Amino acid sequence: MKFASAAGLCLALFFVPALAQAPKPHNIIIFVADGLRYGSVEPGNMPNMFKLKSEGVDFTNSHSLFPTVTTVNASAITTGHYIGDTGDFANSLYVASPMISANGSPIAGLENDTVLAEMNQKFDGNYLNEETLFARARAQGFSTAIIGKLGPTRIADSTAAADGSETLILDDNTGHEGGFGLPSWFTRDMKQAFVAREAPRSAVPNIEQEVYLMKATTRIVLPHFKEAGKPFAMLFWSRDPDVSQHGTRDSLGEYEPGINGPSGKAGARDADTMLGELMAALKEQGLDQTTDVFVTADHGFVTISHTSATSPSIKFSDMPSTETSFGFVGVDLAAALQLRLFDPSRNFASVDYGAGGKLAGGAGLLGDPQNPDVVVVPNGGDDLIYLPKANAKALAGDIVKFFSAQDYVSGVFVNDRLGKFPGALPISALNLMGSAKTPVPSIYVNFRTFSGECENKLQCAIGTHDTGLGTGQGSHGSLSRAETRNFMAAIGPDFKKGFADPAPISNADITPTLARITGITLAPKGKLRGRVISEALAGGAAVTVTKRTIQSDPAENGVRTILNLQEVGDARYFDAAGFAGKTVGLTPP
Repeated sequence: MKFASAAGLCLALFFVPALAQAPKPHNIIIFVADGLRYGSVEPGNMPNMFKLKSEGVDFTNSHSLFPTVTTVNASAITTGHYIGDTGDFANSLYVASPMISANGSPIAGLENDTVLAEMNQKFDGNYLNEETLFARARAQGFSTAIIGKLGPTRIADSTAAADGSETLILDDNTGHEGGFGLPSWFTRDMKQAFVAREAPRSAVPNIEQEVYLMKATTRIVLPHFKEAGKPFAMLFWSRDPDVSQHGTRDSLGEYEPGINGPSGKAGARDADTMLGELMAALKEQGLDQTTDVFVTADHGFVTISHTSATSPSIKFSDMPSTETSFGFVGVDLAAALQLRLFDPSRNFASVDYGAGGKLAGGAGLLGDPQNPDVVVVPNGGDDLIYLPKANAKALAGDIVKFFSAQDYVSGVFVNDRLGKFPGALPISALNLMGSAKTPVPSIYVNFRTFSGECENKLQCAIGTHDTGLGTGQGSHGSLSRAETRNFMAAIGPDFKKGFADPAPISNADITPTLARITGITLAPKGKLRGRVISEALAGGAAVTVTKRTIQSDPAENGVRTILNLQEVGDARYFDAAGFAGKTVGLTPP
């Protein structure tokens, strides 16, 4: 008996060193260059991005998710789920009840930390209904930090304590009213690192704010994480080139150069410089050999057009006779359906559009403002239509028919629960029907795009947008390939070197891949999930890709909504969609 006990003790001692020598997970960093187009990355203006994709993995078949806007893709990047599961259906959502943080409006603009906190309160503590990669990482002992643009930074770990004790969150509000608390390990080193208490406000290009955030990252956060000795997970979300492409004034009123002028290029160079600073700091601090860096963009970009010859709104506008104004879709539907129009951003004021009245915030409530028949939420290159009442199916038919005849429209998608409609495809085709807690839109209307004068047509696309920005400035949101074609690349010890990946990937694939690398355990609720990008990992094999085109039945005027997509297993990748001849990059069957 004593012999057996001694033997057991020896056996246990024999295995302890083996367990102790288990390799520590590698660190992971997601670097988001907001609005960076794949074609913008060239060695002259963006040498650091070009170097990373050349030496690491170049994802040559990359995809943003629809709608091609920030918070939508932030939810996909950080959860690994498609939007039908996350419920982040656009940058602004209809939530069917008043939002205190939106002055009583039922429209929630998600690029706002206070709004995001209220969204979590409304929807059982987590409006996304999925845990993010960063929430899971901190629960498993990783050091975590999320740094950058207001909105997506909080989305990346929306359930973390607001005092900074669980995850460090630095954004536009740092040091200002509404900013998150900062842990003592961060504040004690701010003076020595020349990092001010207050974050600079954004600008075009956004150099001052970006430098501030990167100084905090390289001088305080990385050294602290290295000293802590634990694996870490970090997100750095650069506002540029997005803010510079939106805000460009290089050709107001004209399409050329649009987003490709000096402002847009300066914004792209700003993001590239920040990546270069980050990569240099990793090397200087001895972290480059143990850190995987995944670079992505939330979406692509186009130059804005406001022209239309068919929009009813132009008859009532003080704009030039063929130019639409912000909120024009709400005006159009009110006129077409003969319903009264109300502005939720102005305490539900009635809008006399016949006398030139406008929707100040773009969103509109049609019918009874307290119990609307139709809710219109603008989203740049697409608009969301909600039909909350029992007459939804009848209204949907009228709305689809109306949109099918408009020159600014290129494709309509309808909630599957409302049935099939000639000229429209179901939203489930875009993985927009899943386990979401937030109200699901009834209709997405996709706006037309066309090409400007350049060799790479994805780099000079122009599109109709429902936005307060002007012609010649930049925006995004539609299903053109110019907007789904984001930049994506990766480098680090777990990725192949010098590999151009021809397989389709999307922002929904990032979290599953990084979780596989690090051993972070995900706990999915919904079934609309991205895939592990196994072919890009060291030793990974090629995957089988299927290309498909689906189209709707024709509307009365013959138009069909067409969708080009690719598939790898259950993962879907949306190339382009719309009406034939009205979407850049769309190939009809």
